[in-house]
Amino acid sequence: MDVTIYEVAKRAGVSIATVSRALRGTGPVAARTREKVLKAVEELNFTPSRLGVSLAEGRHAANGIVFPDLAGPYYTEVLLGYEEVASELGRSVVILSTKGRTRVNDLVKELAGRVDGMLIFGHTVPDALVDELVRLGMRLVFISREPLPGADTLRSENAASAGRLAAHLAGHGYERFAFLGAPMTSQDDVDERWQGVRSVLGGAIEAVDTRHYTVECGFEAARQLLKGRGRPEAIICSDDEVALGALLAAEELGLDVPGGVAVTGWDDIMAARHARPALTTVRQPMRELGARAARALDELITGVRDAPRHQSLATELVIRSSCGDHPTPPSPDHRAGDPRRLR
Repeated sequence: MDVTIYEVAKRAGVSIATVSRALRGTGPVAARTREKVLKAVEELNFTPSRLGVSLAEGRHAANGIVFPDLAGPYYTEVLLGYEEVASELGRSVVILSTKGRTRVNDLVKELAGRVDGMLIFGHTVPDALVDELVRLGMRLVFISREPLPGADTLRSENAASAGRLAAHLAGHGYERFAFLGAPMTSQDDVDERWQGVRSVLGGAIEAVDTRHYTVECGFEAARQLLKGRGRPEAIICSDDEVALGALLAAEELGLDVPGGVAVTGWDDIMAARHARPALTTVRQPMRELGARAARALDELITGVRDAPRHQSLATELVIRSSCGDHPTPPSPDHRAGDPRRLR
């Protein structure tokens, strides 16, 4: 691994800011101190990087955002919430989308050298690079990721709401279920949703890979699923875009929703309310996630607090028409009752 400015500072017995001033000549440094820094640089064969020096100087008024993709209403809502608060705090926002990009590590390091702190979505940045950024003193906030040392994390509650959704569907009498979502290989939001529904439905539900969280991928996965024998009676989708694709697939195949198959989503984007039938879903506070992330990052940058904080925001089951008929038409914000375990 490359030698960092942190290691040079430790070897010389000075701060990383002093190392930066000694190497760049941007401030007063005693001759003896400069000599110790240069000796440490030579012994460690250190090559100054833009990232390390910029972090040492702390001279920016910008925040960075690293998302896997910026397409779709979920990312848009989070970004709007973040930008609104960042603007109030006098900070500009620099955005990096890693979709289709090579050299992601280099791009993230370059961004880190231009900003005071970063918001990172989930596992978009490899753990090894996260560790390096933490070691260099970069202020970090993560959305939709499990707690980790040295950084703030924010996420919406998933498992309990997923259990309530599954119990509500079981209450309709459905017995065969499918969960449409991208590969669930880490402790991300969708994996928690899958664990939540499976804890209630057990072996009555199967997971189906959609590759991505898009209308197109939801359509393709649902069409193949609904054309097969023994098709599910209810499809629980990882997000609303996947669910909208499932609605389109059912329509193409001539299946009534919810008569032929029930469909549910997650997020409660605007299109979920206006779909026909209106989509039963779980509402999460997307814009509030972004707003809280901006405030949390500002607290870390300005030194209001040093200790990382881990927050979980409440979600809400919203019952509409796509999951089945109800004796009394529910209001748009109807809350489900206590979950019942499928027997």
